[in-house]
Amino acid sequence: MLGSIISSSGYGFFQNSPSRSSLGWIQNEGKAMYRHVSRLLNRASAAAAGVRSPASSCSRSASRVLSTDVTAAPALDSTFLETWKKVAPTIDPPTTPLTFMKPRPAVPSTIPTKLTVNFVLPYQSEISNKEVDMVIIPATTGQMGVLPGHVATIAELKPGVMSVHEGNDVTKYFVSSGFAFIHANSYADIVAVEAVPLDQIDPSLVQKGLADFTQKLGSAVSDLEKAEAQIGVDVHSALNSALTG
Repeated sequence: MLGSIISSSGYGFFQNSPSRSSLGWIQNEGKAMYRHVSRLLNRASAAAAGVRSPASSCSRSASRVLSTDVTAAPALDSTFLETWKKVAPTIDPPTTPLTFMKPRPAVPSTIPTKLTVNFVLPYQSEISNKEVDMVIIPATTGQMGVLPGHVATIAELKPGVMSVHEGNDVTKYFVSSGFAFIHANSYADIVAVEAVPLDQIDPSLVQKGLADFTQKLGSAVSDLEKAEAQIGVDVHSALNSALTG
């Protein structure tokens, strides 16, 4: 970034091989310019946000918007963009997570009849903006049922069964781990490291895996071997319970 700012300012420092003294001067000027750019950008951001003191900065951080509060596309900070173009005309302005977030409805005054669910894995989306009656997730604190109007919370997932209820239809997934983000506007975002529909799991392979990892746990010597074997036992035990329960 710094090299682009220097070259774009028209100084042309690097056209010829500089001497040691000129190189030191260039480095000092570059550091000074970098500090100047940082001050300008911080000043523009503070002015646009109305920040005048550390106390007001803390207040602004405390009132930072959540995903459920994003009701419209975030407006671009014109002051920041103008300052950015002046100090770094050849570099695109940075984007923030809010740039990529889709607007979500505000918290309704009455509890809706459906829960909107998003269920994603690192490599694909299993459920996207689907309205269901209820979701039961395997939280580390126990099985947790999520209905429309559920209080906003974040739950860590453990190996177990997640069930999605739509009327009389129930779809079950085995999830390895992850997190569930329950929003106050009756949206639930569930992110799992790995998941598979329960009806696609082979019980014989689960039994074999449980026996193998139990044997490895008994013969493990190092802490790493014990930890890996214990994880295998826990996951396959949860799989076995899901299939037999």
